[in-house]
Amino acid sequence: MLQPIQENTTSPEYFLNLIKNAKRGKFKVYIGLSAGVGKTYKMLQEARTLLNNGVDVMIGYIETHGRKETEELTSGLPAVPRRKTFYKGKELDEMDVDAILRRHPEVVLVDELAHTNIPGSKNEKRWQDVMDIMDAGINVIAAMNIQHIESLNHVVEKVTGQVVNERVPDSVLKQADEVVNIDLTVEELQQRLKEGKIYTAEKIETALQNFFQKENLMQLRELALREVANQVERQIDTEVPVAEHKSNDRLLCCISLNDVGAKKAIRKSARLASRFDAEWYVLYVQTSKEAGDKVNLAMQRHLINNLQMATELGATIFKVKAEDVVGEIISCIKSKNITLVIMGKSDQPVWKRVLGNDVTLALENKLENTGVDILIVN
Repeated sequence: MLQPIQENTTSPEYFLNLIKNAKRGKFKVYIGLSAGVGKTYKMLQEARTLLNNGVDVMIGYIETHGRKETEELTSGLPAVPRRKTFYKGKELDEMDVDAILRRHPEVVLVDELAHTNIPGSKNEKRWQDVMDIMDAGINVIAAMNIQHIESLNHVVEKVTGQVVNERVPDSVLKQADEVVNIDLTVEELQQRLKEGKIYTAEKIETALQNFFQKENLMQLRELALREVANQVERQIDTEVPVAEHKSNDRLLCCISLNDVGAKKAIRKSARLASRFDAEWYVLYVQTSKEAGDKVNLAMQRHLINNLQMATELGATIFKVKAEDVVGEIISCIKSKNITLVIMGKSDQPVWKRVLGNDVTLALENKLENTGVDILIVN
């Protein structure tokens, strides 16, 4: 059962009750609008409370970023030693998943859920390590920022002007038993930055002029609050009989080899499917012009990556070979009782769309008066 809560109602005792008699480990996530809001600090506070109550809790991986207050909280907390490895001539460390599994504490703390592991690690991403740890029956308390949620990637890029390369699939967050929003006002966060509690002195002014601009932080805060609200709605849905809440909506995301357009359409579809608790599908129709020997490897790789991303976000994938793209889309709409079609914006000039065989225009004509809506994602 999902139990999203706000920071001021967080209860370590509640999480302690969750972990009792569980086969798979329970999962609690602290989320915030940016670095510096206090996610790691709150994790460590909870760990100390659990430890004082006799719970076998250990640090799996905590990143203090040199913040004095955070480092002080790690004192006295048992930790699993990090795994040392060499990469490109440098000694680096990672969370030692095998050591955690051998030690098998009741609860382990894992910071920076979106982190990409050093090449050669068992898993590419830290969130995958967390899934392995929970599968072994160990409970996890983790932390991440709102900008690392996969389906929000293009929204965050538009808000901040920065590309976030490390991301966590929405399906991971949906597995959380608790989601705790660590909320600060924009003014409080900027003040913490100016006081040197987030970055060192030489980085403060640059941060204020870039990521930590007031408008950026306001929009990121809204995204974080909205995400928690969505989690609350999903919790309510799980507690109401299925017949009363199950959505009749079914979404179909149609993608092409247009990499950027496909990514945007997939992420938007995932957000909508999550919001409405709807089943959703991704359809790619490969024409003879797009056969493997007629498109470059980069485009093929983008397609594979996009389909993989859609799978991680919870979609069912359909990849078919046909010349009649619109016909295949209509067929899928009928067979799956689709109510909403999501597509990326066409990359063709307007005159070419009108004179040529444009899929979007043709589909709009076919679906007129059918009750099936089309959403074009810019």
